[in-house]
Amino acid sequence: MADLDALPVAPDDERHLGQVLRLRPGERVVAGDGAGRWRLCRFTGSGARPAPRAPVLEPDGPVLSSGRSEPEVTVGFVPVKGGRPEWVVQKLTEAGVDRIVVLDSLRAVVRWEGERRVRAVERLRRVAREAAAQSRRAWLPEVLGAADLDELRGRLAPVALALAELGGDPPSVRAPAVAVGPEGGWEASEVAGQPTVGLGPHVLRAETAAVAAGLLLCALREGVVGPSAGPGLPSDPAPDPP
Repeated sequence: MADLDALPVAPDDERHLGQVLRLRPGERVVAGDGAGRWRLCRFTGSGARPAPRAPVLEPDGPVLSSGRSEPEVTVGFVPVKGGRPEWVVQKLTEAGVDRIVVLDSLRAVVRWEGERRVRAVERLRRVAREAAAQSRRAWLPEVLGAADLDELRGRLAPVALALAELGGDPPSVRAPAVAVGPEGGWEASEVAGQPTVGLGPHVLRAETAAVAAGLLLCALREGVVGPSAGPGLPSDPAPDPP
């Protein structure tokens, strides 16, 4: 919400609090503005529809701020059929990705154009907002509409864009922007001369690769995992001679 002093609650959010989460009057919730500011509140509504203009949340603490994690992580992906783009955006939001970009590519099966693109991206932004609330993110991710690789490189400059490709370099926070290709992979002309990032020894589905890229980069950034010392596990030490 934009105003953490007035605490306006949209009707859909009000129903979610009272009827889905089944909060009881007096229970504490966190309200945030999606730009790093948040505060503790108490729920004052009910499962039933409240009286017009009745407050749903009341402040229960000061407005606090959380800084962004650095570097910002960007994941671009080419949409696939069905509801899987929504799943990708949901999981990338939960992982902590800062920027999610819907891409076009030469081998794309699904192409969003014109009004369809506008509606699809707006739907993905709603998905990101709901996922951010569920995962208690202080910062909403930026969700950008369909762009080709050259357009995305221009948006990210001077940060380089790496392409997910089997056999590429290990993921690193030194390369925090990764683009994942369509189900058929990138065309050779799209990969030629570009930095690449590998996401493991196996071929992943397009939607799995996008989520894997986001999880790996955010985990490296937050120090949850460290850079790999090399492929495989260390071998057991040789036994002492008899």
